[in-house]
Amino acid sequence: MLDLTYELPKPKVIAGAKHDWELVIGMEVHAQVSSNAKLFSGASTKFGAEPNSNVAFVDAAMPGMLPVINEYCVEQAVRTGLGLKADINLWSAFDRKNYFYPDLPQGYQISQLYHPIVGEGEVLVELGDGTARTVRVERIHMEQDAGKSIHDMDPNMSFVDLNRTGVCLMEIVSRPDIRGPEEAAAYIAKLRQIMQYLGTCDGNMQNGNLRADVNVSICRPGQYEKYQETQDFSHLGTRCEIKNMNSMRFIQQAIEVEARRQIAIVEAGGTVDQETRLYDPDKGETRSMRSKEEAHDYRYFPDPDLLPLEIEQAWVDDIAANLPELPDQKKARFIGDFGLSDYDASVLTAEVEAAAYFEDTAKGRSGKLAANWVINELFGRLKKDDKTITESPVSPAQLGGIIDLIASDAISGKIAKDLFEIVYTEGGDPAQIVEERGMKQVTDTGAIEAALDEIIAANPAQVEKAKVNPKLAGWFVGQVMKATGGKANPKAVNELVAKKLGE
Repeated sequence: MLDLTYELPKPKVIAGAKHDWELVIGMEVHAQVSSNAKLFSGASTKFGAEPNSNVAFVDAAMPGMLPVINEYCVEQAVRTGLGLKADINLWSAFDRKNYFYPDLPQGYQISQLYHPIVGEGEVLVELGDGTARTVRVERIHMEQDAGKSIHDMDPNMSFVDLNRTGVCLMEIVSRPDIRGPEEAAAYIAKLRQIMQYLGTCDGNMQNGNLRADVNVSICRPGQYEKYQETQDFSHLGTRCEIKNMNSMRFIQQAIEVEARRQIAIVEAGGTVDQETRLYDPDKGETRSMRSKEEAHDYRYFPDPDLLPLEIEQAWVDDIAANLPELPDQKKARFIGDFGLSDYDASVLTAEVEAAAYFEDTAKGRSGKLAANWVINELFGRLKKDDKTITESPVSPAQLGGIIDLIASDAISGKIAKDLFEIVYTEGGDPAQIVEERGMKQVTDTGAIEAALDEIIAANPAQVEKAKVNPKLAGWFVGQVMKATGGKANPKAVNELVAKKLGE
């Protein structure tokens, strides 16, 4: 069993009209498994296909069709559990969750209520103030997704697209350990990052491949600590679930709005009803969707069409032995191997593609210089152009070439920025561009000294001022750089200016 001891979080406190209140948040994250086929059929999971084109007979619940488990989906769930340091259950089983889904033809969802594939795990969440703490994961279970109802194509009819029906989801259920909106967003971001590194979910929230149900309740200061001591939920307020959130910004807004709604009800003498709600970002409010059913209302029972799932420990061990380097491990290595700051390492490991790009660029070079160019120049330009790192016009080899030219004093930092712009917009080999366009840095001290002597001779009054106030020496540096077209070695210029003005 895992050691899940953890530091109690510093809660977000909201002032009500009568009392101060604290938030208690638990999350159920639905992550679409990265797989070419669905959980119980061979139908494609490709996003954006024509409506109802990725539907097998079993997805459409045709009579006599039986589900067949997709082994790769099971492997992906196990891989995710291992990435969250969770217990892997060698014996698990599927259940039917019964209630009407307009876009799930069989009228029930195949899920895992009683015996999930993955047990208790943990997620280390880094917060904005530089601290980090653990959020406990209660379980991960597999289930099939429903389809999509479309209501805006006809004023009188709704349409149903079954392409998503049967797609494998991992439902990752946290303990109520999250204590504020920002922490909730950080938890989602860390989960997303881990799964992207593992290759088990692409984390695309816009396409609905990662979405969350957020359970929010309020309590008076001190009550959460009592819950931790006793594990008695009566110390916490009645929770309400905000359904199908697929934006980190909206998740934070919805938590804040829902907490204030509950505070207003309780302080007015009312009682918060346990229910499922939806968040309306346009109106900035949550509204009731349905009363929250308890488990028995779903009439769960073991799925008679699927045998219990039994896996071997050796198979799990083989998956564990082939896990990729995870974000926290990579960040620690970047700090140790490349001498990066905690902040720079965090930025560079935020996405697996960015980390790979940096590592290719930094190979055999100064890690700090490579990080500076990747973060400030490349990321800044990509953000301006609304491009991702995978769409970068500058390859790691090209950026590495620019860094090599800086390190060899072939070009200055200013010239390097001009060179980067050329490579970004036109492409080409950086070294060849420098040669062909005469961009090499002037390192000949004789030529630099000659330019400086002309400037000094033409500006005697400025020379006298600089001798009285050494800070004005920068003017001469600027004039020399201007006279040499920005190609003079800045270090050599500064040394010569200091020498000449000191005579």
